[in-house]
Amino acid sequence: MNDRSPPPQPEVASAATSAPQPLQTAPHHASAALAAPVTHYENFPVASVLCPPHLRQPIAAIYGFARTADDIADEGDALAEDRLADLAAYHADLMAVAQGQPPSPRWASVFLPLQAVLHSHQLPVPLLEDLLSAFAQDVEKTRDAEGYADRAELLDYCRRSANPVGRLLLHLYGVGDAQALRQSDAICTALQLINFWQDLSVDIPRHRHYLPRADCAVHGACQAELLALQSTRENARLIADCADWARTTMYSGAPLVHGLPGRAGWELRLVVQGGLRILDKVEALKGGSLHTRPRLHAWDWVVMLGRALVM
Repeated sequence: MNDRSPPPQPEVASAATSAPQPLQTAPHHASAALAAPVTHYENFPVASVLCPPHLRQPIAAIYGFARTADDIADEGDALAEDRLADLAAYHADLMAVAQGQPPSPRWASVFLPLQAVLHSHQLPVPLLEDLLSAFAQDVEKTRDAEGYADRAELLDYCRRSANPVGRLLLHLYGVGDAQALRQSDAICTALQLINFWQDLSVDIPRHRHYLPRADCAVHGACQAELLALQSTRENARLIADCADWARTTMYSGAPLVHGLPGRAGWELRLVVQGGLRILDKVEALKGGSLHTRPRLHAWDWVVMLGRALVM
């Protein structure tokens, strides 16, 4: 998933572990609604056969909510002001279904399944709001061709764009201890960072700049050369350092695979190994991800499975 969606921050822990917002009883027709199947290209499993069967539909509903919001922020040629207005309307629908009210017809196929899950699993609504906040920030920064000053600022974005997804899944699995939340944050942040370094050739021409300016300065990377997608030695060192940052972050969260029960733990093993495999490809390009987007292929899934078995 191209979450902008998707770092351990105390505010997120508060949002995820506090009591969920009260939800009124969902209408009967919402409980019968089914989330749409996953149709976008994904590097990592989404509600795959390894996912516990009783959670596939709730996970698909959460994914559909996040994917649709990401598309509002990112797809097509709408003006930034129109995207922000649509995201505000989308947020209004979220608040409506959280209070047991019907959504607008525009996104009913997204919000009716989500309403059922909000009611049946008491999802923490602030985590869903965090995702929308991050998508709106993406629109604003793309509009202004503005990047990120340093890693702290980028991590704050990941806190809202990626970490809520992991925390929502842990909520569904009934896991909420502080260590698991920190590890989940690390994995989700790493996946988001990996997505950034994988998508440089796509993002930069679209005025999405995720390489922190402070890192660029440390490695002597020239802004003009980055914008021109030139593979210089300085740019290669910059991307390699950022990839190492993502790898270290992933390793810090990887022990969570042993803390989730049954199929969920195996699903997460593949997610972790998928991210690490993309990093292998980014690093092998030696800065070439500025003009080539690495992808997973059939053989990579064999490698990932083998590595997952020995985690």
